[in-house]
Amino acid sequence: MEVTTEPREAPVRLTVLSRWYLYAIHGYFCEVMFTAAWEFVVNCNWKFPGVTSVWALFIYGTCILTVEQMYLRLRGRCRVLPRCVIYTAWTYLWEFGTGLLLRQFNACPWDYSGFRYNFMGLVTAEYAVPWFCASFIVERLVIRKTLRLRFHGGAEDGWSKGRSGAVGTAGDANGCLKEE
Repeated sequence: MEVTTEPREAPVRLTVLSRWYLYAIHGYFCEVMFTAAWEFVVNCNWKFPGVTSVWALFIYGTCILTVEQMYLRLRGRCRVLPRCVIYTAWTYLWEFGTGLLLRQFNACPWDYSGFRYNFMGLVTAEYAVPWFCASFIVERLVIRKTLRLRFHGGAEDGWSKGRSGAVGTAGDANGCLKEE
């Protein structure tokens, strides 16, 4: 049995659509968890019923992808806390804008009218601290880790076949094992 090693192809950065998808799923999951926790804290509901809307996928995916672009442009210009203030302001604008658009079709899934410091029922100042904390977590964990992810080809990807009867490919950690 002969072990050969060939240079690996350079991994490719995730596409915009792939990153949008990861951000959308992250936001969707966090909203379900937040609403479940809110229901427990406010109503002591041990069922933890988390809810959201399918619209949240588009809303969070696009919002966080925009925050990613802000991060890439601002990271060398200002510190993390001012960036999070900018992200929070963007989140409020995005939430208001998407809520206003969805309301035109009677499709807005949230209504903050019951909050003291709401504006048109579409945004509320009571969520400023949670949005700020979320923007910090999104930058530090979600965006930075997502930008490090890469696509690569070869047997390690779980679906590609090895080359010409090889048990493995040069992309494998142990090299390419040729069958005899």
